[in-house]
Amino acid sequence: MRSKRKLAAVVGAGIAPVLVLTAVSPAGAHGYVSTPPSRQAQCAAGTVSCGAITHEPQSVEGPKGLTSCSGGNAGFAELDDDSKGWQVTDVGSTQEFSWKLTAAHRTNTWQYFVDGNKIAEVDDGGAQPGSTVTHKVDFGGLTGKKKVLAVWNIADTANAFYACIDVNIKG
Repeated sequence: MRSKRKLAAVVGAGIAPVLVLTAVSPAGAHGYVSTPPSRQAQCAAGTVSCGAITHEPQSVEGPKGLTSCSGGNAGFAELDDDSKGWQVTDVGSTQEFSWKLTAAHRTNTWQYFVDGNKIAEVDDGGAQPGSTVTHKVDFGGLTGKKKVLAVWNIADTANAFYACIDVNIKG
């Protein structure tokens, strides 16, 4: 009986770390705007020096309805710093935005904001996207340097993924 208890303790000690690692692993459903390069894409590419986001560009997740580049995540707050030297991409009056998805959630909507105003929304009605998604966004009469907030609203959670893209709209 004693040897069975000892064997059970050894097996339990060996399995426990695996169970803990499994329990705290991040969810696999993440994504970010890769083209034009979002702020987190620039961090991942080493274009701009950043902290933790460098290794997790797909992890800018927070509650739906936020307006920050960091998705309200204090660990990624540097994405909210407009003076960090972000690369600005020249665009025309319309631009395609491509999301890189490391895994897919069922999607409610994709939204694009400039100066706090929604300029585009794509309703996916709960569809589950593939590994990339591209949307053509019309800037209307906007011109000049702008920050685009792109939001991926998830259908089956209370969260969304956030990305900011710095553009110069040439019209």
